Amino acid sequence: MKRHLLSAADLDRDDALLVLDTAAELASLTDRAVKKLPTLRGRTVVNLFFEDSTRTRISFEAAAKRLSADVINFSAKGSSVSKGESLKDTALTLEAMGADAVVIRHGASGAPHRLANSGWIGGSVVNAGDGTHEHPTQALLDAFTMRRHLAGGEGDLEGRRVTIVGDVLHSRVARSNVLLLATLGAEVTLVAPPTLLPVGVETWPCATSYELDPHLKHADAVMMLRVQRERMNAAFFPSAREYSRRYGLDARRMALLPDHAIVMHPGPMNRGMEIAADVADAPRSVIVEQVGNGVSVRMAVLYLLLGGAQLGAGTDLTDAAEA
Repeated sequence: MKRHLLSAADLDRDDALLVLDTAAELASLTDRAVKKLPTLRGRTVVNLFFEDSTRTRISFEAAAKRLSADVINFSAKGSSVSKGESLKDTALTLEAMGADAVVIRHGASGAPHRLANSGWIGGSVVNAGDGTHEHPTQALLDAFTMRRHLAGGEGDLEGRRVTIVGDVLHSRVARSNVLLLATLGAEVTLVAPPTLLPVGVETWPCATSYELDPHLKHADAVMMLRVQRERMNAAFFPSAREYSRRYGLDARRMALLPDHAIVMHPGPMNRGMEIAADVADAPRSVIVEQVGNGVSVRMAVLYLLLGGAQLGAGTDLTDAAEA
């Protein structure tokens, strides 16, 4: 892998499969009495979050601690950032503290790239979500979940059909998923109202549609995106009820899916809007599993960036587990 993980486009097929295979091996540790590895002992991982995200921050924190890294959680609220400190000054402070990796979530698209390419930080930078741009580790955990259910947990996703539905315009998850799934050979269709598809989407490696029902009967996985009303400063659809009627996944629509198909959501969910409560809690829903898989995938990313680039040369993670 490269020094940083800023975009799903940074990963070629071999890189992506290395992360997924490593995550699969790390996931096996969750059944052990002692779940920690000594791999990153003495390394410092900083969670630098300029946006609220309990789920992602806790996932990265758990991942780093299971690898025995020291973790510093930095929240912009109540810090010097709220007093006007710049990203540069914050980065220089973290560098002085000896940060080996900085996991950054920022409301401005491109902030992780700025941090990685500025020379302010000597360690690795991991993009945990920047504006409406990308969220590569979310795409990796989604691919990991699909691979477990649709490909026996091995290889790529060649020929699998994935339908991603909803607020594509504001979704960094959608962009990263399209890029990574295309790299892994999946066929992706974005379904959304015209107002919630971004300009230039025709250049993405996927198909687009304004209608949901015709695509469900062929889908191996359907991923519902959260309607990000906090980012909307205009009327993108007539009403919540109309959106749910046209693009929400309810029991009737779920019945159109093939028997093997899975239902996904990156969270947090707007129950009753983009997904019905009974669908979110149905047996074919893997939404809770996605959260658990996120820890394994983020462990793999940190492991490969900071401590184990030679995994493919025969490293046995289970033998390295602490007794």
